[in-house]
Amino acid sequence: MNVQQCMKPDAISIGVEATVQEAAHLFVQHHIGTLPVVDGTNHLAGILHLRDLLKLVMPAFVDLLPDFDFVQADFGVYEDAAISAETAVIPIRNLMETAVSVRVGSGLLRAFALIDKHEIYDLPVVDDDGRLVGLASRVDIGTALLARWQQSNPSGASP
Repeated sequence: MNVQQCMKPDAISIGVEATVQEAAHLFVQHHIGTLPVVDGTNHLAGILHLRDLLKLVMPAFVDLLPDFDFVQADFGVYEDAAISAETAVIPIRNLMETAVSVRVGSGLLRAFALIDKHEIYDLPVVDDDGRLVGLASRVDIGTALLARWQQSNPSGASP
């Protein structure tokens, strides 16, 4: 089994020239946490995570405190913070990260190793030319591996 067999082929992506506001709309509309960023020919150019946008409104003191777990209250007025008009039009190319991706024919263990090493939840899948063809999540890959293990040992007995 390879990653193509468990990926989502209809991955939601965004163009490299899009803005923070456009990215926020896609995150909300599709209830997703990862947006592959593509150029005009659908080649993977980067990756944008939900956390990248949320950090735009995160209070500065969160980064200053080594441990804020002791804070029992909400963050007050920060809870209702919104991005400014200037922030809304920032091109996502200024926020996106270099994408870790896997080729469409790659094995599941290789794909999971990349997800685990880079501490990501979703892995863009590209064709041999680097064009986005899908997205495989940690859950997609992990459950496909577990299903394969169950198929190879259906009785559940130890090898």
